Amino acid sequence: MKLKSDAIFAVRRLVFTSVALQRDVLLDCYYPLHTHTDIDLPLLLINDGQDLPKMPFTEILEDSFVKGEITPVFCVGIHCAADRKNEYGTADVLDYKGRGAKAKMYRTFILKELILFLKEKFSMYSFKDVSMAGFSLGGLSVLDIAWSSPGVFKNLGVFSGSFWWRDKSFEDETFDEEKNRIMHKLVREGKYQKQMKMFFQVGTDDETQDRNNNGVIDSIDDTLSLIAELVKKGYTEKQISYLELMGGRHDVPTWATAFPYFLKFCWGKN
Repeated sequence: MKLKSDAIFAVRRLVFTSVALQRDVLLDCYYPLHTHTDIDLPLLLINDGQDLPKMPFTEILEDSFVKGEITPVFCVGIHCAADRKNEYGTADVLDYKGRGAKAKMYRTFILKELILFLKEKFSMYSFKDVSMAGFSLGGLSVLDIAWSSPGVFKNLGVFSGSFWWRDKSFEDETFDEEKNRIMHKLVREGKYQKQMKMFFQVGTDDETQDRNNNGVIDSIDDTLSLIAELVKKGYTEKQISYLELMGGRHDVPTWATAFPYFLKFCWGKN
């Protein structure tokens, strides 16, 4: 890709053949230029990487960096598969429709293949730390992978996370949101990871559904109750940031608006 003379981040597209996923994975690597080679950069892996150019992501990174708001971050956008609902589900628990069947394979791809590949491809001895971000179902995937991999991830960004993911249909008369929302249950049963910081964003127009008729749309309700579970585990205000965008929708422009807040929360200079 041809660079502007004043470019701060280079963008390089790679194709990685994953044994775990049994498919080729497209990767867009946003690499900070003019960085000392002896510095271990933090790595940010982003699900649904095919949406980043629409933001546009390079401008978001460069604007935040030029303003002095963030330190350099090596970002990698992972393009999703056609079978997105199976790769981005919860790895150890299928939803009530049996979706998420390939999520365990996707977790293996992230942990056992991708990070090592990036180190070798970019000749890096190590990364300072590893973080993940994702949108919608990709955000659910991020929290699921990190929560089931203690000590691996530093920062998480979840934009319009699909925390409605459940093991029983809403229409089932025995449905209980406290018991049947999968990620909430996994958090309750998991352990506190002191190194993790988490950023959550939802828009007030993310959806219109309100299954419990409490006047709060489900996407906000599910996210706030998930955060409540994390607080019970011991997470504090310094470790969790929640951004509710007035008029924000379930779309790329909204997530583009929120992304600089995530960057500053996790890699801010101040």
